[in-house]
Formats: sequence, C-alpha cells, structure tokens
Amino acid sequence: MVRQLDYHTIREIFTRFQAAEPEPKGELDHVNAFTLLVAVALSAQATDVGVNRATRALFQIADTPDKMLALGEDGLIAHIKTIGLYRNKARNVLKLSRILVEEHGGEVPNSRAALQALPGVGRKTANVVLNMWWGHPAQAVDTHIFRIGNRTGICPGKDVEAVERAIEDNVPVDFQRHAHHWLILHGRYTCKARKPACGTCLIRDLCPYEDKTL
Repeated sequence: MVRQLDYHTIREIFTRFQAAEPEPKGELDHVNAFTLLVAVALSAQATDVGVNRATRALFQIADTPDKMLALGEDGLIAHIKTIGLYRNKARNVLKLSRILVEEHGGEVPNSRAALQALPGVGRKTANVVLNMWWGHPAQAVDTHIFRIGNRTGICPGKDVEAVERAIEDNVPVDFQRHAHHWLILHGRYTCKARKPACGTCLIRDLCPYEDKTL
C-alpha cells in the first residue's frame, strides 16, 4: 500500500478526471429508484453487462415493489437465472420489495440506515443508490476503487471502509459527488488489475505505482 497522496496532487487528478468526463454515469440500467436498487443488489459478484442483459425485460414488467411481488420467485428467477447466486438474490429482492410496500409505502428510502436494513443491501449498495438517485456524495467502494486507492495513493486503506473514509477525508468537496464513478471507470477501463493501461493513463505522471506498463 502506497502512502496517501497530498491534497494538491489529488486535486489535479480529479481535475483531469472531470475534464475528461464531466458527468460520469453508472453503467447499470434502471428507470427509477426501485429498479436501481434491484440492479445494484443483483450486481454483487456479477458484471454490469450481465445484470443489464437480465433486467432488460424484467424491468419492463416489474418496475415497482408491488409488480415484483406479483411476479413471484419463479417468475423473477426466470429473468435473472444467468446471474450468479440468482436464487438467493431473488429471495432478497422479493423480501425487500415486501418491506418497501409494508413499511415505506412502496418507496425506496433515502437514508443509508433504512437502505441497509433491507435484505441483501449492504453499505456499498446503499451508497450507490444514495449517490446515483439522490445525488448524495456517498462513496461506494468496489474492487476497482479498492485497487486504485491503494495502487495510486488517492485513497489507500486496509479495507473498503477505510478506503471510503479516505475518499471522504482527502478528495476535495467539489469532486465528492462523482468521485466514486470516476474511480470505478478508471479502474474498469484503464487501471485494470492484471494489465493496467499506463501508456494511455491521464494521471500517469502523478501516480506513484512502481510497476507501470508501457
């Protein structure tokens, strides 16, 4: 794990990210807060591409908790069986749908505590929903961000919560809203795990990573 970068270097890094992609977007398809919540819950240990393929038809017929419950477990599984852990995920989606109907009037709550109280919804999922739907500066740390944070020194930490705190503490406030999207996209397409594309990296000169590729 490299040392935490200084404020001015981090500001320059995010200035470059912003110039390259002013309004970064998450890559999970959704039509409302509920379908976003479901998509993120389904994306655990799965790719966004795979989830989008599975939910394309699902969200056309089940875009509310009531409609999801009406679909039932077998109906839901028929749509998501290509996704890993689909049986457990189907049960969680139906359980959270019932809680949303019975306790939240069918609406997705906009607090982290309420979201994390839902079956199958952890801190990362809650943060994604808070950020993408309500624009909160919540930082959802996935494997890409964890890798980049420790590889570059932007937000190092021994676990995901430490990396989340490092983003909140060290990334300038004006970049907080989109910080996790810039980092995820950078990790997905440039700073990849096995063969980072350092030759085309827009922050290569600011990165202390010792094993850069040409």
